[in-house]
Amino acid sequence: MKLELSPEQQQLVDTVRKVRQREIAPRALQSIGGEFPHDNIKALASVGVMGMAIPERFGGSDASILDTVLALEEIAKSCYITAEAVIGEIGVQSRIISTYAPEHLQAKYLPRIASGEGVLSICMTEPDAGTDVASFRTNSRIEGHEVVINGAKTLISRAQLADVLIVFTRVNGIAGAAGIGCVLVPGGTPGLQAKATYRTMGGDHLCDVTFDECRVPLDHLILQQDSMKTLINAFNAQRCLNSAMCLGMAEGALEESIRYLRDRKAFGQRIGDFQGLRWKAADMYIEIEAARGLLYRAAASADPFPDPLITAAAKTYCNEMAIRVTNTAVQIHGGYGFTDEFAVSRLYRGARFGSLGGGTTETLRNYVGRHLVDYVDLASGVGVH
Repeated sequence: MKLELSPEQQQLVDTVRKVRQREIAPRALQSIGGEFPHDNIKALASVGVMGMAIPERFGGSDASILDTVLALEEIAKSCYITAEAVIGEIGVQSRIISTYAPEHLQAKYLPRIASGEGVLSICMTEPDAGTDVASFRTNSRIEGHEVVINGAKTLISRAQLADVLIVFTRVNGIAGAAGIGCVLVPGGTPGLQAKATYRTMGGDHLCDVTFDECRVPLDHLILQQDSMKTLINAFNAQRCLNSAMCLGMAEGALEESIRYLRDRKAFGQRIGDFQGLRWKAADMYIEIEAARGLLYRAAASADPFPDPLITAAAKTYCNEMAIRVTNTAVQIHGGYGFTDEFAVSRLYRGARFGSLGGGTTETLRNYVGRHLVDYVDLASGVGVH
């Protein structure tokens, strides 16, 4: 088994790294003001990143989940805000549209995403339900050739800017998981309101979104009731990208720490010459490489979406690893690490998001544990098959 990048994948990483170092890193400090990073998105679109989840006929490259992970990992080394904006365009949002929406809606929205001009927003969390999707109250009723949406979503990224919102909703009031579907709601639809209400510790803004008799054409209901399994399978790609962000932020924190260990002097020598700090760097590296192995394996399993078990394990580990590694980086930097001017402070705050979005680590641990106890065939064991 050869565990190394192909020449094409290495070229991808090198290309994204150049954009990150030239365009994204110099603007990283100003990005925590909460403004959408349009300039960074345009720069990434110019090298094809924004089209990675989009079919070639709509201006994309239809890249693999693993290639998308590699690009997002590199971006996240310098800027959580930009990485979060990118995942909102090349994650499950674009893949849901390209997989399930009718051709004319794909043609309307996907080329704008690939060019860096469009913005997507996925609406899942509700005031009284987050991970518990089957308890959503937002409802879409079918009236002739229209769908009428009523309800509320909260903690939604980019909703005030979006060309179209991908809304997880109950259909015709059918209760439980069987009633959940997905509808596309164009930005500016009468009855739709999106307000940037919450400022996050990562620096971005999240919205409250309400739907009051919003009417869209029937063909905007791209997945009807009893589509829960389909939606969750699609969401495993998003979990890999969330993990890629966490891996990238941890790598960025380690790189910043190595630089500081080499440059900072104390008691007449580099602080990197003290064994205690060298061990911190060693532990950071070990955790990063363990996370990389889990994540790349999960991403490589995609056909077309990643295996849910290894993806749940990868996301759980990457999320928690990033918190530990970025926290250690802040400690290595001492008082400077507590200031916004040093990247490790921003990376630490960004890493805290990972275990909250895309399925909490508690939920994913429960899934992994249930699978092991209820489904593992002990005749073949738990190794690679």
